[in-house]
Amino acid sequence: MPRTLSARLIGREGAALVVIDVQEKLLPKIAGNEKVVANIVKLIRFSKICGIPIILTEQYPKGLGQTVKAIRDEIPDVDPIVKTTFSCIGAHGFNDSLEKMKISTLILTGIEAHVCVAQTALEALDRYKVCVVSDAVSSRDLENAKVGLRRMKSCGAIISSTEMVMYEILRDANTKEFKESLNLLK
Repeated sequence: MPRTLSARLIGREGAALVVIDVQEKLLPKIAGNEKVVANIVKLIRFSKICGIPIILTEQYPKGLGQTVKAIRDEIPDVDPIVKTTFSCIGAHGFNDSLEKMKISTLILTGIEAHVCVAQTALEALDRYKVCVVSDAVSSRDLENAKVGLRRMKSCGAIISSTEMVMYEILRDANTKEFKESLNLLK
């Protein structure tokens, strides 16, 4: 009897990794910024191994700068969706991208957890399964990040961690993707 996928688990089918506004002028002010960037880079590499599409956004790059180099270098072929709305859902081209790729699950990373990440999650919950990667999001003030995560969870978002998401998507150690991901899981 084939094993069915639980609706409570994150799967690769229909999933997209969304990297929200990790930009040059804002990142230095973000609590735990090095860990956040390292986890986002890990998730980008993992997404490439698993064939999960990656969506990148930039909030008003004229004022906040481009996406940081460590992330840009991992996805040079992904053009950012430029936005002025805090929620990605309101950004021109974002919804079209999701529909074109037949996305049903958003894996959210980026900054700030209590503003752009939270507003994206809260709006997206009407149409998508939403997973917020807690160690790949942050804010200038850690308390704001915690409040943002609690609010998203209370509204139905799945709060997870980098490693947890990776293992949920992999599901089985006897796969090519698991073997290719081993260095990321150490």
